[in-house]
Amino acid sequence: MLKEYQTVSSISGPLMMVEMVDRAKYGHIVDIELGDGSIRHGQILQVENDKVLVQVFEGTRGIDISKSTVRFLARPLELAVSPDILGRVFTGLGEPKDDGPALLADKRIDVNGSPINPYGRDYPNEFIQTGISTIDGLNPLVRGQKLPIFSGAGLPHDNITAQLARQATVLGKGEEFAVVFAAMGITFEAAQFFINDLQNTGAIEQAVMFVNLANDPAIERIATPRFALTAAEYLAFELDMHVLVILNDMTNYCEALREISAARKEVPGRRGYPGYLYTDLATIYERAGRIKGKKGSITMVPVLTMPEDDKTHPVPDLTGYITEGQIILSRSLHRKAVSPPVDVLPSLSRLKDKGIGEGKTREDHADLYNQLYAAYSRGKEVEELATIMGEAALSEEDKKYMAFAKLFESKYVCQGYYENRTIEQTLDLGWELLSMFDNVELKRIDIELIEKYMPRFRKNKTEEAK
Repeated sequence: MLKEYQTVSSISGPLMMVEMVDRAKYGHIVDIELGDGSIRHGQILQVENDKVLVQVFEGTRGIDISKSTVRFLARPLELAVSPDILGRVFTGLGEPKDDGPALLADKRIDVNGSPINPYGRDYPNEFIQTGISTIDGLNPLVRGQKLPIFSGAGLPHDNITAQLARQATVLGKGEEFAVVFAAMGITFEAAQFFINDLQNTGAIEQAVMFVNLANDPAIERIATPRFALTAAEYLAFELDMHVLVILNDMTNYCEALREISAARKEVPGRRGYPGYLYTDLATIYERAGRIKGKKGSITMVPVLTMPEDDKTHPVPDLTGYITEGQIILSRSLHRKAVSPPVDVLPSLSRLKDKGIGEGKTREDHADLYNQLYAAYSRGKEVEELATIMGEAALSEEDKKYMAFAKLFESKYVCQGYYENRTIEQTLDLGWELLSMFDNVELKRIDIELIEKYMPRFRKNKTEEAK
């Protein structure tokens, strides 16, 4: 029998204190019936003897504590799941947000999930094709990896995440792929952009969306990524699908966490964020991965905006510790109208060597990206030198590398948001750009690979010159 209490003693921000409660448990949910008969929902945040602190999802505005009844439901926050969640749009709390039919649930799952036993984890080693050259060619995404996108205010991370949701796929026959997209604290216009983009391209059929808007309660924002990951775990480990989870924007999530922490009067840590921020982020990020004996996988791409483009800010800083690399967006490339403006040199995928090579992408992949990095890095150094000393001071070799850097940005990095390149097209484009150098300058590529792949690009170049 459900227990009801009319012993609300105080309200502070989104938090409500209920006294004289018997056997309440942390994480369980409650219904709050107001004096006018309306119902709000909450979750137990803290239990101390007979006092219970409840966070109210819809906010506490307008609540009369003397006329409110709190009903303890004796169960954790749960998500109703079935194969029919594909193609649907939900609120941040897992309620249907589209005009689709009611969901007939096969089961209900605790959104807090269970950590993957480290011994049971399988090592990520299979390539995911995103269709974006700067990721596929230079910072490959691997099944089970956590690869965040570090962006900044005004940069087009929404366009890139929509492109990932549309284009990402796993290579091989018979592999089922799905995208779980969680939007946290975004504007209504941004939410409609994502929904319309996926619907217009048909990608929504293999996607599940959880949308928390900027005017929705901060409490809901904290629950949104957990609902999304619960859906992903169901698709991956019960329906054997390969799932890409996109979390946009984790900075908004952390701001909500800071707001709730301040309401609880907790001792603040760096820049006012709670001292347990690292642990809290880990409970989200570490739900990605592969499990031995399971066919499915969860790959995660968290997106976060760096305040003032500061990589040492607590959110990107702690995210970098937990995840396996980062894709960094460049404001200078964005000003040059390069899209997507991925800053290749500081970007990194720590698992890139595990998901490429013969049988996965192509035998020349590793040598090719090493050479492209080296040539582009040299070209950027020459550009800085030319700014200081003038182009007249450059050698012919320096001018060649500077020309390569400009060509690399305009043809390789810049591809627009609707061009979906296969991994073969990306690798071939790399060879085409390197064809401006003699063989002796390609010191990072095995000579056998140069002789196998380069001749046709030099032949095409000669024919075009004629």
